[in-house]
Amino acid sequence: MARVYNFSAGPSVLPESVLAKAAAEMLDYEGSGQSVMEMSHRSKVYQGIIDECEALLREVMNIPDNYKVLFLQGGASSQFAMVPMNLMTGSGKADYVLTGQWATKAQKEAARYGEANIVASSKDKTFSYIPKLDPSTFTKDADYFHICMNNTIYGTVYHELPDTGDVPLVADISSCILSEPIDVSKFGMLYAGAQKNMAPAGLTIVIIREDLIGNAMDITPTMFNYQIHAENGSMFNTPPCYTIYMAKLVLEWVKNEIGGLEKMYARNKAKADLLYNFLDNSKMFKGTVVPEDRSLMNVPFVTGNEELDAKFVKEATAAGFVNLKGHRSVGGMRASIYNAMPIEGVEKLVAFMKEFEANNG
Repeated sequence: MARVYNFSAGPSVLPESVLAKAAAEMLDYEGSGQSVMEMSHRSKVYQGIIDECEALLREVMNIPDNYKVLFLQGGASSQFAMVPMNLMTGSGKADYVLTGQWATKAQKEAARYGEANIVASSKDKTFSYIPKLDPSTFTKDADYFHICMNNTIYGTVYHELPDTGDVPLVADISSCILSEPIDVSKFGMLYAGAQKNMAPAGLTIVIIREDLIGNAMDITPTMFNYQIHAENGSMFNTPPCYTIYMAKLVLEWVKNEIGGLEKMYARNKAKADLLYNFLDNSKMFKGTVVPEDRSLMNVPFVTGNEELDAKFVKEATAAGFVNLKGHRSVGGMRASIYNAMPIEGVEKLVAFMKEFEANNG
């Protein structure tokens, strides 16, 4: 069996050791005589799995005790409504920075429930940079300030957080969770779809400060109320059981095989530097993001010729480098080099790009 190098933006590559362990435990999880896939979420065995997953996430991310960890469903997109329904309940105002498609969708959804102010946007240059922020333009009595930390489609990331003072900072960290250390205490809330760095699709992680729970709008559906999920230990309904189990295995991999988030960051930076250094010196390929805002996770690039881009994607796929086609709004190519992508995958991709350039220059 030959495995390809999967550069998909999500669902994305998972660590091979995690897949191997999941396969070994598929029919019998730790002597229980059953698969996690068929296990009752009310069983003592499964309670141990979800409890361990939360404990590992708290340890790996150094989550303070006054934050709740919720295991939800609906993807990060459901949070676009849950955030305003639960948090936009004081002044009825919130600030949004538009740095891509997901931040834009989040703001548009929030505008259905209150005043969702756009304080800055990088749409003018196809979201190829993180806009500089002027705190004097922030809404002083906003209920929260929302950002999308890493922009999967456009390959940008916040290297410096907005200074929002007493206004809680809310961040979508779907495509950068677990990629490097993050100071959770600087945020009122973090949320992430798990299908990029944590687990297969189906799980949404919410990390929320306790004082922000319990003030949901009257119109909030029960399933959209953070308080309900917090009070029920993410078991108000059947959770995405198997995906939580997979997240537990990934967190064990981060902790025990990688050695934590500092080492994960060093590994990710080495991969990104390798690819960006090639792009910066190539005569054919070029990155689309301003250097100071480049993501470690998602690297979009182009040749400047659509036919050549298409030829590259086709030949790369045939050579075992899959899912490199860029998003339709950017074009070209995009290499998503998430945690589980080994450095060998990036080394071999760069070698292939050099060969392609030599043959087509």
